[in-house]
Amino acid sequence: MAQLKITQVKSYIGSKQNHRDTLRTLGLKKLGDVVVKEDRPEFRGMVHTVRHLVTVEEVD
Repeated sequence: MAQLKITQVKSYIGSKQNHRDTLRTLGLKKLGDVVVKEDRPEFRGMVHTVRHLVTVEEVD
């Protein structure tokens, strides 16, 4: 199954509280953090919510 490599590239300072909560749920705590998650609709939705703060790559 494909996986998503999610990297936080912008700070969450000044963001809405739900964006901060979404980053924390994804496992991103500070600038430059990288997590690998399964390519599932739940994670795609979370990434869509904070798309202006992260970059996403597909990895196998």
